[in-house]
Order: sequence, then structure tokens, then C-alpha cells
Amino acid sequence: MYFLGLGLILLLLKFLEIGPVAAWSWWVVLLPLALAAAWWAWADASGYTRRKAMAREEQRRQDRIDRSHSAIGTKRKRP
Repeated sequence: MYFLGLGLILLLLKFLEIGPVAAWSWWVVLLPLALAAAWWAWADASGYTRRKAMAREEQRRQDRIDRSHSAIGTKRKRP
């Protein structure tokens, strides 16, 4: 996500010809966008994105279970 943000900022600075970015080559300005695309392709192909989503869902599920146990007074120890 940082590559995308940096790429958009550099693209805007180049388009509006602001600061030293106006003199940079377009290749340098567009490089962070290419890196963001490569990162997303790798993350999807390797399963990184899916593992992160599953971990978030598991954490939400465990938090919900813990809240339920706490609400009924049977708080259990987590391993």
C-alpha cells in the first residue's frame, strides 16, 4: 500500500510539475506503481493475502468467543 501511495504522490507531482520531480524521468515516477502491482501479484499467488484474511477472521472469532464467555461468567484460560 505504501508503494501505491508513493506512486500516486509522485505521479501528481510530475503531472503538476512541482519540485524536482518535474525533471525526473517517467520511469522513475512510475516505478512505485509497478512495484505495487508486483507485490499484489506475489501476495495473491503465494497465498499471503488469504492467510492474512484467515488469521483476521480467526482472531475475530476468538474475540467473540471470549466476550461470550466473559459475559456469562465462565471466563476460560487461553492456551
